[in-house]
Amino acid sequence: MATREPVTTPFDASSTADDVLRGIDLTGVRAIVTGGSSGIGAETARALTAAGAEVTLAVRNTDAGDTVATAIEGSTGGIRPRVVRLDLADQATVTRFTDTWTGPLHLLVNNAGVVTAGLERTPEGWELQFATNHLGHFTLATGLHDALALGASDRDGARIVSVSSTAHMRSGIDFDDLHFERRAYDPQIAYAQSKTANSLFAVEASRRWVSDGILANAVNPGGVATGLQRNFTARQRASLDAAEAAGVFTYKTVGQGAATTVVAAVAPQFARFGGRYLDDGQEARTVPDDAELAQHPHGVKEWALDPATAERLWAVSAGLLGD
Repeated sequence: MATREPVTTPFDASSTADDVLRGIDLTGVRAIVTGGSSGIGAETARALTAAGAEVTLAVRNTDAGDTVATAIEGSTGGIRPRVVRLDLADQATVTRFTDTWTGPLHLLVNNAGVVTAGLERTPEGWELQFATNHLGHFTLATGLHDALALGASDRDGARIVSVSSTAHMRSGIDFDDLHFERRAYDPQIAYAQSKTANSLFAVEASRRWVSDGILANAVNPGGVATGLQRNFTARQRASLDAAEAAGVFTYKTVGQGAATTVVAAVAPQFARFGGRYLDDGQEARTVPDDAELAQHPHGVKEWALDPATAERLWAVSAGLLGD
């Protein structure tokens, strides 16, 4: 992979979503935030709404989404996000969501995610973390392609933000056993594979859709204590605690956690760049696949950006979905 200087911005690990949006007017921008009923997703939605965007919270639990929408309405002087049900593990609800979307879309934030403590499968037999974190968002984005292209034509480009994780450094894509049908199940490896897939999606989406004015980038929000960790096993919690103790990451506030998502969503530095991986508000440096996480906590492994792997994953994903 060719060496080049990463894209830089004025922001860092201490920046908040509001810092990134200061002075930016998003009036007229239509945005979707998946997983917007809590944590980083809710904060991303609040910050975008406060900057004037018309935000749709795409959430599995609409009651929780309504609670967030009410809080955002109260904090933004009466601007209330729309709440629509979306269960990324249920392909029918994803298709229903995309089929009922009308008009342009300027920003799609694929933020939602799931962590499991043990092996769970969808009705199709797919491993739940891969099915939710990658395949659900894949169906969502491809189903909204025309809306994004329409948005790109009236706003000089549309953007997709794919929320990945430092966890991607634990595993590439095992095309021979995507759904753990033969290998022993390890929830950490399954999660890692899904987060690598999130990054590879951004690579291939940008390649395929750049001529439509659509660019996608992946982000690592950093360590933020959210509901995502509620299903952690004792081993997963011990691993997280050990990583923090080793200095691999420092916990951020939810505002700081949403900042890198917002950089990818609105920062002018990324208006013409896609297929990149951001960390702490900057494009991360690529590190070898055998690099140790403890030595490169803010890097991105080559396997998460490899164009050939990204193209293959897209084809496999489309095949699984019958496209």
